[in-house]
Amino acid sequence: MQVVSKDFKYQNLEHYLLDMINSGRFNVGEKLPSLRDVSQKMHVSLATVTHAYMELEKKGVIEARPRSGYYVRQKVAPLPIPDLPEHDVQIGKLSRTQLIQTVLGIVGEKGMLPFGCICADSSVLPHKALARIMNSVLRTHGQDVMSYESIQGNPLLRKQISWRMQEDDCRVTGNDVLITFGAMEALYLALRSTTRPGDNVVIQSPTYFCFLQLLENLGLRAIEVASCPTNGVSPRDLDRAFSRFDVAACILAPNFNNPDGALIPDATKQEIVTLCESNNIPLIEDDVSGDLYCDLEGRPRPLKSFDKIGNIIHCSSFSKTISPGFRVGYMIPGKKMDKALEIKATTNVSCSTPTQLAIGKYLEEGLYDRHLRKLRRRISDQRTHMQQYLPEYFPQGTRATQPKGGGVLWVELPKQIDGTKLFFDVKKHNISIAPGAIFSTSESFTNFIRLSCVGFWNDEMRAGLETIGRLAKEQLGSEY
Repeated sequence: MQVVSKDFKYQNLEHYLLDMINSGRFNVGEKLPSLRDVSQKMHVSLATVTHAYMELEKKGVIEARPRSGYYVRQKVAPLPIPDLPEHDVQIGKLSRTQLIQTVLGIVGEKGMLPFGCICADSSVLPHKALARIMNSVLRTHGQDVMSYESIQGNPLLRKQISWRMQEDDCRVTGNDVLITFGAMEALYLALRSTTRPGDNVVIQSPTYFCFLQLLENLGLRAIEVASCPTNGVSPRDLDRAFSRFDVAACILAPNFNNPDGALIPDATKQEIVTLCESNNIPLIEDDVSGDLYCDLEGRPRPLKSFDKIGNIIHCSSFSKTISPGFRVGYMIPGKKMDKALEIKATTNVSCSTPTQLAIGKYLEEGLYDRHLRKLRRRISDQRTHMQQYLPEYFPQGTRATQPKGGGVLWVELPKQIDGTKLFFDVKKHNISIAPGAIFSTSESFTNFIRLSCVGFWNDEMRAGLETIGRLAKEQLGSEY
């Protein structure tokens, strides 16, 4: 083992040992060096080594044997990926309101294990930095923060967002950005700017359930196009929908779609953008998870980076990364900027002045990327834990996605299992999940559930996952 500096923390030691195991330096069944030996050779405390070993044990990489030490465990094969949903392109019936409201009703509920909530755990959010910046904003700007901000949003925040968009190859300036009250207001403004009641809107299936609820509230009709759990929607299927129906708009989440985590390849993104342009169909992009890439070299390109004529309405927010409570979102409306501003002026006039300034300052200080690295590591760690235990705890025949980013796992259970019943069953044990039925207008996902992996991992979460699996098995009766 090599000697490292004294500030080598347990996370670094954990990843160092994991690399040695993955590279074959330690084989399955082989005993690892003792805690004391590692402590002496790596020049770190015994507590640091113990912490690193415990983390590897939680992930199922190693196991402790009584009075013997730690050994490398046999790797568990990952579950197969869910199949592509089988349903024809058709207009769906939007009627999940009551179940959606029940699911949303337990978001943030105290004492509930949050497998159903995709908001990052508060322990990993930058609350100290935001508190410092917010205090500075209130002191420095005085009475200005008590006034309305412009309808379009704070200039500093818009400039910072545009710079980040430029890094992603988007031709955007601060004047192209409109600040919104979270991503859902951005989606609302996008749909209001491009559709009228009774219009058809193409969506991928499965899709975020709040999109379905928004379409219903606006009197719009959903046309579902199947999403592959790996590569998302195909241009061929979109073309079929465009040819068969009079389509007013199309909503896609190209980077880590919620709930299946699908990532549309860049070449396919270009085809989709060209297809929408040639059919004169506005393309609404939901990119709230784009910054949460984990198993990629860098951030995946947004659809907006392929836009040359302003046909794409890009929507995103900082709710999944910085603070869900701040409700700071934004959109790049393109050709629909004037219409979006007109509609926003009749809804909430402008967004909160202090929170806009705080997020703008946070970005200006260069703190965001450092925070994202930490957040992505936490997501990756929890996802690894869950993928390790799913084959052990869940019924035989279970499938699960293997996303390269985002904060969810999309789990397909055996056909006999009702995901909605499982939702209510685990709720009695103070565990939240999201039933698959709410992510589509069809009946294609009644045996699916969505599990969040953006929080934290400990023995309580492991036990919660085991309980979900046990209750799923109970639906199979005597088979288990």
